[in-house]
Amino acid sequence: MKRRLITAALPYVNNIPHLGNLIQVLSADVFARYCRSAGFDTLYICGTDEYGTATETKALKEGMTPKELCDRYHYEHRAIYTWFNINFDNFSRTSNPTHTKIVQEIFKRVDSAGYIRAQDDQQHFCTACDRFLADRFVLGTCAHCGYDQARGDQCEHCGKVLETQELLNPRCEICGHPSLMRETKNLYIDLPVLAQTLEQWMQESGVEKLWAANALAMTHSWIRDGLKERCITRDLQWGIPVPKEGFEDKVFYVWFDAPIGYISMTAELKKSDWESWWKNPDNVELIQFIGKDNIPFHTVIFPATLLATGQKWTKLHRMSSTEYLNYESGKFSKTRGVGVFGNDCIATNIDTDIWRFYLMYMRPEKNDTQFSWKGFKEVVNSELVGNLGNLVNRTLTFCHKFYNGVIPTGIRDESFWKFAMDKEQKVIEHLERAELKDALREILQLSDFGNKQFQAGEPWKTRTEAPQDAKNLIFNLTYLLIDLARLMFPFMPMSAQKLGFMLQGDLNWIHLGATEGLGSLQQPMLLFESLEDDYIESLRMKFGGASMTEEIQKNSSEESFASLIHLQVAEIIQVERHSEADKLYILQLKIGEESRQIVSSIVPYYTESELLGKHIVVVSNLKKSKFKGVESFGMLLAAEDDADNCEVIFVEAPSGTRILPEGEEDAPYKASIKITDFDKFQMTARDGVVYLGDKILHAGTYPLKTVKLLHANIG
Repeated sequence: MKRRLITAALPYVNNIPHLGNLIQVLSADVFARYCRSAGFDTLYICGTDEYGTATETKALKEGMTPKELCDRYHYEHRAIYTWFNINFDNFSRTSNPTHTKIVQEIFKRVDSAGYIRAQDDQQHFCTACDRFLADRFVLGTCAHCGYDQARGDQCEHCGKVLETQELLNPRCEICGHPSLMRETKNLYIDLPVLAQTLEQWMQESGVEKLWAANALAMTHSWIRDGLKERCITRDLQWGIPVPKEGFEDKVFYVWFDAPIGYISMTAELKKSDWESWWKNPDNVELIQFIGKDNIPFHTVIFPATLLATGQKWTKLHRMSSTEYLNYESGKFSKTRGVGVFGNDCIATNIDTDIWRFYLMYMRPEKNDTQFSWKGFKEVVNSELVGNLGNLVNRTLTFCHKFYNGVIPTGIRDESFWKFAMDKEQKVIEHLERAELKDALREILQLSDFGNKQFQAGEPWKTRTEAPQDAKNLIFNLTYLLIDLARLMFPFMPMSAQKLGFMLQGDLNWIHLGATEGLGSLQQPMLLFESLEDDYIESLRMKFGGASMTEEIQKNSSEESFASLIHLQVAEIIQVERHSEADKLYILQLKIGEESRQIVSSIVPYYTESELLGKHIVVVSNLKKSKFKGVESFGMLLAAEDDADNCEVIFVEAPSGTRILPEGEEDAPYKASIKITDFDKFQMTARDGVVYLGDKILHAGTYPLKTVKLLHANIG
């Protein structure tokens, strides 16, 4: 078996990854977990892409050095991927010294081989910013399709890779001023001369069967239209210096150096042994996971660069390139508050495995797909809870209830296992082709088959009418469950391990299809919990950006705050950690003479002693909800800012006091409201005072105030 070297497109470091960005690192993780399970010697390499104008410019805006910015975002990326349970062998960064060394060595070899050309160049220059502009920081109208927000390196609308000279009405993205062309000297890699060598490599590699359709189409289009010399240097400070006389003030263009990061990050991990992975094409398969916007750089420029060195490199074997994952009815946008980003997933308190599952279920393998909260809820509740979770629960509960938690002695049903093993083989075939979405759906069909077998077998009847039939059914279904745990592991590792623990069985794929090795079972536990309508709707509103804000403001005019919302002061009399969730406290409250329990995700922000005995503000007429099996009868009020800081609103007023906006009198209110009713009203902290619209909120004579987050949203 050949070794497998797996990479995901290096995420750019200057922002938080959203769900669409996460698709690539997660896809590569699922595939790498499959390869390890199947017995392949596997290495999964990734890291942050840190050089370029985008980093330099953002650092300037935020008043820090590019390195300080990269340090900050590298940590953010690493934390998010850790939460998503992405199991890299090495997650590094392109600013590491090993990367500089290897990029410069590869450049020198390509230059010595005669594939580097120096030429005078016309490059966009912004007189207002007094700097040359990298291609992606020039905006203009695409000459091919007329899109007026095209960037200088590629038009997102039609997909054409551009030279900045092709843009009409160019302007600086940083300041908006028109950009001018100014002469400079740059280095180019001579792709036209390399075209024949590249095509020969593609023919010999059998890419027609191994690359995704969009990768093939885009690469053939590039070659058919004629490869052009590609600029590999830029007039920047933040980047890898060019080791060539006369070009010492230049750095390498980020798209020349970034793919070489796969090599340097392997070398950083493997030290003296890295060449056994990267210079061993007869024994190593390179499998890469990218989005469609990165295709040409991985299928043309990076392979051409390696070919130009004249060395025997491990080059692209299988390309898994996806289309776009969009959000609701548009695109993700951090600045407009639209979409779910990595840190948002963490804040929802929805299990990591559920996010992993849905992103793979919606993986845009052949077409663009769309994340929607409604679809998220429906798929999770039907497929995870109603299908897989249901099969686990009904089978193991039956076994515990009627067989004392010991798998009954039964006879292997060959027709049952022929169907199951055919399905398992299809799962493996899809995984081999990196068709992760199709593989996951085959697993769900296998689980559905198990549910139908349980229903048709009616063990609740046959247990007394034909006892051996019931035993045979439960025996076969239990072994099907351990196979499902094995197949699930690449997609939902924690849930698979939890199921494996309940079954007291191993997750080794060598045992797929076996009906021996299990005995006593652990007490059944719920694998998944249903997503509730109210909570999902509240998340949809929260992450909908400006359009959701307008919807909230429109609806809020229909009912007054006092007639709908019941805010009260509550005293915290007991604090305990939720046993099933690291971020949740279970708070016991006194609201006047009434006792109340709520659950809140404030563990990262407060210790138990900082909360005990404090008076807080609670939405006391909020409909009951459930967090990891614990009921919550209300929600506390807290301030939150864009950096995900949180401050609970503490007050001095007596327990039971009602909170109202100034000018509104105490009035009857609804007995029970949904979270969406509460979200109709926008509360903010301004200069440390809590407002509803332009009215200050009061608990009797005490105005609500914040101490740390003086300007923040309240929720």
